[in-house]
Amino acid sequence: MTFWDHLDVLRKDLVRVFAAILICGTAAFFFKDEIFAIILAPKEGNFILYRIFGYLSGLFASGSTGSETANYSMQLINTSLASQFTIHIRISLYVGVLVSSPYIIYRLFSFISPGLYENERRYTVRVVIWGYFLFMTGVMMCYFLIFPLTIRFLGTYQVSSEVENMITLQSYIGTLTSMSLMLGILFELPAVAWLLGKLGIITSAFMRRFRKQVIIAICVISAIITPTGDAFTLLVVAIPIWALYEASILIVQRTSREKA
Repeated sequence: MTFWDHLDVLRKDLVRVFAAILICGTAAFFFKDEIFAIILAPKEGNFILYRIFGYLSGLFASGSTGSETANYSMQLINTSLASQFTIHIRISLYVGVLVSSPYIIYRLFSFISPGLYENERRYTVRVVIWGYFLFMTGVMMCYFLIFPLTIRFLGTYQVSSEVENMITLQSYIGTLTSMSLMLGILFELPAVAWLLGKLGIITSAFMRRFRKQVIIAICVISAIITPTGDAFTLLVVAIPIWALYEASILIVQRTSREKA
């Protein structure tokens, strides 16, 4: 195929990708109530994480029933005329990308796979599958654990009783999407490490040598992701990322043995 033939194939694949996003996004637009019920669930006291905390509080604290957690609710406000409509469209597009992501990955892979050797194609399939799984794991961890703890702390924190918190819908949605994206990217660490190990760019010895510096960097990144100020939330984020780094060392070590 000539260069222009490749461009024509790419154009067709991109048209299919955008069509899939548009179709899924349009479908998501008409399921507004169901989608926003999921998105706004962490702000209510009956969210699964708060129910678990309430149950544990009742077990380990005598006389505690967890009613404080059950009664928690965050009120959101809107300060711009068109914000709710634009947020609805933006979330619909996000959901469209998320739902159609397996098809998007398939189309992109089908475009590059003819130019790969058999072993390169096999490695790429592994990276894509594991990368997708790890990214979604990071997003789920953010939604079910990190984000609820963050908004619970920041949404109730007051410098003075005379200053009342009024959280906007834009701030809520922006925090959720940015934190989900950052956690998803951080959880890609094992897949990236495996690929770099296969290419011979890094070794397990190199990763062990800089373990202390990486742990410090993980703590700093965790503090940036969760600006709650409490050690518990920091550890909740930092420990899984550190465990992923340790798992990456073992993956790179096994990769080096396979190459040998």
